[in-house]
This record gives sequence, C-alpha cells and structure tokens, in this order.
Amino acid sequence: MTALAGLAPTQVAEAPARARRGRRRTAYLLLLPGGLWLLVFFALPLVQLFATSLYDPSGSLTTGYRMAFAWQNYVDAVAAYAPQFLRAFLYAGIATVLGFLLGYPLAYTMAFKAGRWKNVMLVLVVAPFFTSFLVRTLAWKSILADNGPVLDILRAVGLVAPDGRLLATSVAVVTGLTYNFLPFMVLPIYAALEKLDPRLVEAAGDLYANPVTAFRKVTLPLSASGVVAGTLMTFIPAAGDYVNAQLLGTPNQYMVGNVINSSFLVTLNYPQAAALSFLLMAIILLLVVLYVRRIGTKELV
Repeated sequence: MTALAGLAPTQVAEAPARARRGRRRTAYLLLLPGGLWLLVFFALPLVQLFATSLYDPSGSLTTGYRMAFAWQNYVDAVAAYAPQFLRAFLYAGIATVLGFLLGYPLAYTMAFKAGRWKNVMLVLVVAPFFTSFLVRTLAWKSILADNGPVLDILRAVGLVAPDGRLLATSVAVVTGLTYNFLPFMVLPIYAALEKLDPRLVEAAGDLYANPVTAFRKVTLPLSASGVVAGTLMTFIPAAGDYVNAQLLGTPNQYMVGNVINSSFLVTLNYPQAAALSFLLMAIILLLVVLYVRRIGTKELV
C-alpha cells in the first residue's frame, strides 16, 4: 500500500495487470533456453528427416539427392518391411506386459513392505544404469548361451529340449528388452505408490473389503498415473530398439530398428531409412494418443 500511495487511481488499477505481464514475461524467459534446445536439436532435425524421406530414392551420396516429393517411399517401406514393424510392436508389447507383471509387485514391495531396506532396493533397481546398455545386453548373451547355466537348468527340468536353445530366439530378444527397460516401469509405479495415502486402503478394509478387493478398487486405480507412465516409458524405447535383436537374435528376429540402422549406416539408403523412421515415430505417437485417451484418463479396473 505504501508503494501505491503516490500513484493515480488509474495507475493503481493497472498495477496488478503489469505485475501479471511481468510474471508472464519471466516465465517465457525461463522457457526460452529449453525451447531453443528443442527447436535446434528436435524440431529442425525432425523437419530434415521428413524432407529426406521424400528424396528421390535413386540418388546417392556421390551423385546427391534430389527433392522429388516421393511419397512412394512410404508405401515401399511398409510393403518391404511390414514384418519388422509388426515384430517390433509385438516384442515391445510383450516386454511391456512382462515388465508390468514383474515391476508392479517390486514397486509395491518397495513402497509398502521394504521398511528400512527401501533405499537399498531402490539403488538395486537403478544399479543397471551404472553400466552401459550394450554391456548389459552382452551379459545376457553370455547368460543365455548354449553352454550357459540357465539353459542347463531348463534342460534338466525338461522345459527345453536337449537340443534346444535360448540364444538367437525371440525369447532371448524379449528377455533382453524386458530386463533393459524394467527400471523404466518400476520407478514411475513406485513414485505413484509412494504418494498413496495408506489410510485409504485401511478405510477399504473398514468397509469389509478383502485385501484383493482393496487392491483392485483402491491401490491399483490410485497408481494408474504411474502405470501409464511406466508402460509408455517401456513400450516406446522398446519398439525402436535394435541392440537386443542384433545381439540376442538372428535376422529372423530383427525389428524395424535394425532395418533403420542398416539403411542409415550400411546400405546408405537415406530416403528409405528416413521414411521408416518417420513411420515408426508416427505410429508410436498414434498408439500413445489412443492409449492415453482410452486408458490413461480412466481407472485401470
């Protein structure tokens, strides 16, 4: 009030509006560095990728590429590599489901049952990030090897035929995907469960709900935000992954990420690689929008 004492009535009336404009400008200035980063390192490369996907496919690095608006590149990419697309989404979907089945009990235990071991378990969940993604996948190549202990045990109990194998199969690729992206499922679910008020679960018990019903009606719906975030953070990178199929599988298990990697770095077919990349991003974006609209805004059960 002292600061406004010498101002005219109109100036006093305009002071709150000026303050709001000042706060708005401050917010925009704070967003500017991140916005510039996204523009330079995301938006512009995305535009360039889309333009590359429309180049004349008969061009090359030596002769150059000509912009031909070749929409046929997308049709040819789908026709030639539809199995790799389907395999990528199938493997990613299975890995996401397995990650949820393994990750939710782990996150629940960490949030409600771990006690003083909670921090230790949290460190163990994030410990794989202390080593390279490539090193972790190579470790699974040794674990699932034909002379490895896992296969010996499975053969001994009759789950695998004497001449059967795990490495270079779809099982190995899905196993690698599930392991490598499991922390991305656990951490968001744990964060959601950690904020859950335990008195709500107790109230469900007071209303004669058994533990299963209380979990289904209270705990699971209230952790829906973590489940949605975890499934997206698992499915999206798994669908575009190529390392696990490259190291743990064969060409029969290759996903669309392997084709994109080969087109960019081996065959140097940039228009095809760009078309495949843009198609993969567009399909994932569509699936994410449909998932969030259908599942993310509703109760899980």
